[in-house]
Amino acid sequence: MSEHKIAMVGTPCEIMAASKLQDYTDSPIEVKLGLFCMENFSYKYFVNFLKEYDLKMDDIEKFQIDKGFLFLILKTKETVKIPLSVAKRIIRKNCNICVELTSETSDISIGSIGSDDGWSTLIVRSEKGEEIVKGAIEQRFIEVEELEESKFQLLNKLAQGKINRNLEHIEQREFLARPVLYQREKDDDSISKEISESDFSDLKSNVIDIGACVLCGACEYACPDNLIIIDDTKPRMKGQCPPDCHACFAVCPRTFIEEHLRNDNEKPIGDYINVYTVRSLKHSQGQDGSIVTTILDYLLSNEIVTEALIVDKKDDLAWKPYAKLTKDIDQVVKSGGTKYSVCPVFKPLKEINEESSTTEEGVN
Repeated sequence: MSEHKIAMVGTPCEIMAASKLQDYTDSPIEVKLGLFCMENFSYKYFVNFLKEYDLKMDDIEKFQIDKGFLFLILKTKETVKIPLSVAKRIIRKNCNICVELTSETSDISIGSIGSDDGWSTLIVRSEKGEEIVKGAIEQRFIEVEELEESKFQLLNKLAQGKINRNLEHIEQREFLARPVLYQREKDDDSISKEISESDFSDLKSNVIDIGACVLCGACEYACPDNLIIIDDTKPRMKGQCPPDCHACFAVCPRTFIEEHLRNDNEKPIGDYINVYTVRSLKHSQGQDGSIVTTILDYLLSNEIVTEALIVDKKDDLAWKPYAKLTKDIDQVVKSGGTKYSVCPVFKPLKEINEESSTTEEGVN
């Protein structure tokens, strides 16, 4: 795995999973680019929802959420405007227990809130992220300006609103004995003890079976014996957990969060070094000002990473997301734009892990 240095793009829950993978496994993830995210839609529910408008997924050129509406830009160039209050019934149920808007454990967070059209809001969170942004500025990939105080306050207000709203959902779930483990405040020693006593059966009862799974695939990647498989619905065990293995429970973003990764909801957008409004000088098409594409271009061009882990659309199933690794910036550009649905984002990492194991066996 050492030859792979990967930049990944993900939502807050996926970035949390990546951070836990970095803690608990030999993860090849080198850079984490986190997206702003209020919620995601169920692909299955979305397909059925569109039938009410006499539409199919294949009719849609682009999705966009703005100012309380879901906009469907059709291939005919028409636009269908749907109030989010109507579209909320197709939101994935586990999204209402997420209290993160801005991917707080990423190196760089990116979204549109607070920035003008053609610009993106960019939050630098780590020294690595700071070096990346500095290099991208120097090489004229991006230009940056300080985010105005009023727009910074808007970002914080919306982030706090998500926290307040979803803490109510979390309280309701806990009352109904549907645990939300990642929001339980425990010290690291207590978390280590919990993990040491847990395996897939505990993950199943405390996360998967109660609808808290985010379908990221971290458990599948972390399983040392390849016993976990994940599809479009949920992870499944195809054998028996080996004794003293707790990997799947440890890396799940919906189990206990160690103190160095936990915000405890005291800071609406988490810890950061700086916040900018940013414009791409390299790419003009794409959502959020193409900043994600541009940062990936910078990372690949300068060989800071070997590949980008991105989410693209399936050719044979319109807007159905799937994760893939690529070294080709043209592929990154092609995949641009939010999918508003989820897929097992870490599955490609599992595949390269298996390929490496096969190669080693062949050499031996």
